[in-house]
Amino acid sequence: MARRSTLTTAIAAALVFGLAACGSDDGGDSGSGGGGGGGEAAGKVGVILPDTESSVRWENFDRPYLEAAFEDAGVEYDIQNAEGDAQRQATIAEQMITEGATVLAIVNLDSASGAQIQEQAAAEGVQTIDYDRLTLGGSAEYYVSFDNTEVGRLQGQGLAQCLEENGVTQGNIAFLNGSPDDNNATLFSAGAHEELDPLTQYTQVAEQAVPGWDNQEAATIFEQMYTQAGGNIQGVLAANDGLANSVIQILGRNNAAGANNVTGQDATVEGLQNILAGDQCMTVYKSIREEAGALAELAVALINGEEAETTGTVEDSEGGRDVPSILLTPVSIFRDNVKDVVDDEFVTAEDLCTGEFADACTELGIE
Repeated sequence: MARRSTLTTAIAAALVFGLAACGSDDGGDSGSGGGGGGGEAAGKVGVILPDTESSVRWENFDRPYLEAAFEDAGVEYDIQNAEGDAQRQATIAEQMITEGATVLAIVNLDSASGAQIQEQAAAEGVQTIDYDRLTLGGSAEYYVSFDNTEVGRLQGQGLAQCLEENGVTQGNIAFLNGSPDDNNATLFSAGAHEELDPLTQYTQVAEQAVPGWDNQEAATIFEQMYTQAGGNIQGVLAANDGLANSVIQILGRNNAAGANNVTGQDATVEGLQNILAGDQCMTVYKSIREEAGALAELAVALINGEEAETTGTVEDSEGGRDVPSILLTPVSIFRDNVKDVVDDEFVTAEDLCTGEFADACTELGIE
């Protein structure tokens, strides 16, 4: 039986950072703290989020949590979204530097363009932070993310557990990985393989990365996998909930929905509803509030010239250096602990427990 994690660590760490969930933002990209508990810091933070397509997290969670954290710290900030365009991200970075950003945090769209932004920032004396994704060959002073290899391990453990619990003692599995230019996707896959490669009762019949984490392309890719395998696939290691939903759609078209042996990541409303419906077995929850809090705390420390506390280092294989890092702990979510995500205020019961999902929520004590 694969082991399960709990939310204890994530919740405790979130409380340490002392961030409260905030409501929807007013659509503005920038702001300044006005008497927050942390006092005024003499500097400005720029944050560039990657897109609005690969995950709902960036605008629905990262932006408001970061705004709340910077407001609480009394820090002037500017948060913008690159909308999946590397040139737009570079232009935004240049604008932020020109307008006085002293710390710049980016979620790179690819390592090459991210490294160029960091080189430009360094030339202007601006400190940089890799947020969520490590920029290979970059020059960021710090990296803030989750332990992404552990995310993959949890997914691999989860798929093995799902297969076992559903009576699949042997069979075929497929890997639908994230974007090949996202270092996190490489780490997710590596962690999953650590867990699944030793399990010789399961034959790995297909594996492919999905460029840009594009869900429509994921559906096309998995349909090809499914057809080539003659429909003989019992489990799918899908790298996030969006890709998992694409898999579920194809399985549904082939009257194979409900098999349940599909993993995910991000604990989105859609992913959790797929779990409640029995179409997805598990997801991996990463407390964005905790990650945003870690970034804000680090940025404030850099602005104030203070030494930052890290959890260790992560190897930049292209840059040949170890990057000081703050790595947070991901959590496995199965049907029986979906409630924990609601209790952590990541999703609301109102959004989750609609229509056909109401009875499952009642059964699980989600109110």
